[in-house]
Amino acid sequence: MSDHGFTHLDDRQVHQGHVWNVAVARFSAPDGTVFERDIVRSPGAVAVVPVIFDAEGQPSVVLVCQYRPPYEREIIEIPAGMRDVADEPAEDTGRRELVEEAGLRATEMLHLIDMLPSPGMTDSVCSIFLATGCEPADHDRHGPEEEAMEILHVPLDEALSMIDAGDIVDAKSVCGLFAAHRRLTSQG
Repeated sequence: MSDHGFTHLDDRQVHQGHVWNVAVARFSAPDGTVFERDIVRSPGAVAVVPVIFDAEGQPSVVLVCQYRPPYEREIIEIPAGMRDVADEPAEDTGRRELVEEAGLRATEMLHLIDMLPSPGMTDSVCSIFLATGCEPADHDRHGPEEEAMEILHVPLDEALSMIDAGDIVDAKSVCGLFAAHRRLTSQG
């Protein structure tokens, strides 16, 4: 893929947070114009679509309903977390987050997709995995939002309907659920 002649000149960090940093980045356009953009620099994230099959072989997904301060409401999501452990492989992060948030251990993790959650403002990449062979494990929740989160077991088809109804609006969850459905139906 071409960058069409754009060049990243430099970054000036304007905020360093616990996980994210904010930079004012300078770029040169193909015509030589220099411009700036605010960019949230992120280590990235990992999300997991945990699937449990019932006795008839029908898939259900495990979702979390968690309070999200920026929206001042609870959001239904697939389990996920930041890649905040240096050099940890994405799959290992996904396994760790699955235990922390959903209290599940997966025997199999299959990479589904990488998605860019908001390319106009951050360099974050979210790697999404399909988890199968899930068994209960002890939760290891962090922070008040996770301590209060609710675990939902939803048939996969119903979760897709929840997207259509506007009940699931989180980008990684929408992408992950559709990708998991596609992968599972192409195998069946």
